[in-house]
Amino acid sequence: MGEKTKTPLIRLAKRDGLNPSAAWGIRLASILVALLLGSLVILITGNNPFEAYGIIVNGALGSEVFVRQTIKNAIPLLGCAIAIAPCFKMRFWNIGAEGQITAGALAATFIMRQMVGKVPSVVLLLAMGLAAAIGGGIWGLIPAFFKAKWNTNETLFTLMMNYIIIGVVSWLQIGPWTANQGRMAQFDEAACLPKVMNIHCGWIIVLVLVVFMFIYMKYSKHGYEISVIGDSENTARYAGMNVGYIMMRTMFLSGAICGIVGFIVASGANNTLSAEVANGVGFTSITVAWLSQLNPFVMIAISMMLAVLEKGTSSLNTWLAVPASVSDIIIGLLLFCMLGCEFFINYKLIFRSSHNGKEGEAK
Repeated sequence: MGEKTKTPLIRLAKRDGLNPSAAWGIRLASILVALLLGSLVILITGNNPFEAYGIIVNGALGSEVFVRQTIKNAIPLLGCAIAIAPCFKMRFWNIGAEGQITAGALAATFIMRQMVGKVPSVVLLLAMGLAAAIGGGIWGLIPAFFKAKWNTNETLFTLMMNYIIIGVVSWLQIGPWTANQGRMAQFDEAACLPKVMNIHCGWIIVLVLVVFMFIYMKYSKHGYEISVIGDSENTARYAGMNVGYIMMRTMFLSGAICGIVGFIVASGANNTLSAEVANGVGFTSITVAWLSQLNPFVMIAISMMLAVLEKGTSSLNTWLAVPASVSDIIIGLLLFCMLGCEFFINYKLIFRSSHNGKEGEAK
């Protein structure tokens, strides 16, 4: 006789569907869990969690100056999340946004150095933005071409491309373009983005891109093709779609938007070029894209939330004299819990019951 198969103590089962209100309830619960875990970290440092969270909010939103800085932090995060959304929808894992941002900033700086003082400011800025889009687009197109032609691993390819272009800028920074002790000169005033409401106008550019990306992904033919490829490449090929071309087109668009983000950061926020122009935004934006379920409008809220955390937690170092690592831990806990909650939205746990072999389902 064969051995009786025992039912596992815990099994995973994919949910058929979860009520939207229940899904948002899980997401809110994950934020509360993150805040509780963060409170434990703050208590370990010998501080009051309520005071610390108050400092975080005040440090990000407590004054007009703080609010402006928070918005400045959110601009590149939102722009980059918008850029990678169509790639992720297509299941092309673009991990190279850092490099594409840097390539765009590099291209914009090159045009600035060639044209500054020779054309009006408006023409110069438009030329810099166009060059940034082309530079970032080409840098994104390269791994897409290799993927379409030889089916290379886009995750590794795009990741390695980051270090190449960052290395190029580092060389320029200490070599041909250096101005003073390994630093590049500040941009001429004509090459700096004008301010609107005391914030560089990059926020307007990014909001326009939000609307564009929403329409592009939801209502355009290109967006439909991206969705079909994301569901099944074989289905897309059977329907007569040129999958390789669509991949390259989408990656060029993604890289172009990243390049524009690089131009915004270099010309609007930093007013110079450096190897740290992306500053980790390309990686953090992946979290923004996933948490928003690739919805451009939801990305606005997620980007602002992370910008508030980034700006607010930096105040903990000054006001409570806690190590900078504590701020990183608090942000990490929140991101971990918010990403982890998606598991419980998509799957359910089924426990083996000790009575009559029945199973109990974890809600």
